[in-house]
Amino acid sequence: MSDHASDFVLQAISFDTLEGWKDDDPSGLFEVMRSCRRQITDVKPYRTGSLGLSSEDLLPLLAAAEDFTPSSPASARAFFETHCRPFLIRRTDGNSGFVTAFYEPDIDVSEQPDEIFRFPFYRRPDDLIDLDDANRPAELDKTYAFGRLHEGRVAAYPDRRAIDQGFLEGRGLEIAWAKSKVDVFFVHVQGAARLRYEDGRIGRITYAAKAGHAFSAIGKLLIERGEIDQAEISMQAIRAWLACNPESVDEVLWHNRSYIFFREAPVADPQAGPIAAAKVPLLAGRSLAVDRLIHTFGFPFFIRAESLTHLDHGRTFQRLMLALDTGSAIIGPARGDIFTGSGEMAGESAGTVRNAADFTILIPNAATGRFD
Repeated sequence: MSDHASDFVLQAISFDTLEGWKDDDPSGLFEVMRSCRRQITDVKPYRTGSLGLSSEDLLPLLAAAEDFTPSSPASARAFFETHCRPFLIRRTDGNSGFVTAFYEPDIDVSEQPDEIFRFPFYRRPDDLIDLDDANRPAELDKTYAFGRLHEGRVAAYPDRRAIDQGFLEGRGLEIAWAKSKVDVFFVHVQGAARLRYEDGRIGRITYAAKAGHAFSAIGKLLIERGEIDQAEISMQAIRAWLACNPESVDEVLWHNRSYIFFREAPVADPQAGPIAAAKVPLLAGRSLAVDRLIHTFGFPFFIRAESLTHLDHGRTFQRLMLALDTGSAIIGPARGDIFTGSGEMAGESAGTVRNAADFTILIPNAATGRFD
């Protein structure tokens, strides 16, 4: 069933015993499910994770959703109750699942650099190549999915420090320039941004590739150094520390050698969410980034995080979500990143999410026999 079968088990449960289910309104998911079906059937199926669930397994659910319009929260829940069975993802080490959150920042940018706008967002370089087991050099860890092809030789791509110090200058790869190196860094962490140009135009960038190096959390570094207490760590706390310690910014940011390249994305509807790894617009509060080595995009997950209350006006977070994105730090069967939306308020909401959570995957009926 899974390369990770020893790490977790799927425990069949009932919707009646799924705590929080009867309080949720998943009505907003149907439009996104229709977008997923178009992506799978018209473009290409999603990559199958090691759990073994495929786009083919998902299609009956998406087909049923095509012409279904819920008349109430209860009817929306009844749709999933009819077409799926819930399975609790139970880690064999006894630990609970864990959620963080991400958002799409709004960044003021310029098309040309000057003394204010000095920090670029780069497109994917032409010497960055995809790596697999066939072409990855022996000296590179198997986690490297990208490398540099230079004069016929494949090697690790230069890291954040080298790129910040000018490795890519003069190659015409800049999409736009921002005012703050820290802003650029956090867009790398989020994987997308809305760009606000000086003439009022709005652009959008989204993940295209990465240099290949492993993600290293600078929050963890600051905790280990005693700079920020673990109980207080958040995006806001990290930003505040960087603002108060400008002489240390480069050294701390360079700790995360990972570097992200972007592509410009169409802005058909500025109010719609960014198009992420599943190639459909993210829906705020209902889109989840998962470990794509295990899970397959498009599948529904019911997430219940009892201690996470600030996203739902003081109530426990308990929602059905769709797996639509992934991320370097999202590793494990019960690990997720909640998309909170676009702009500053969404960032305020996302920055403090670090909560234990229960993960329940909804598996379409025809595929459930493999997991009983």
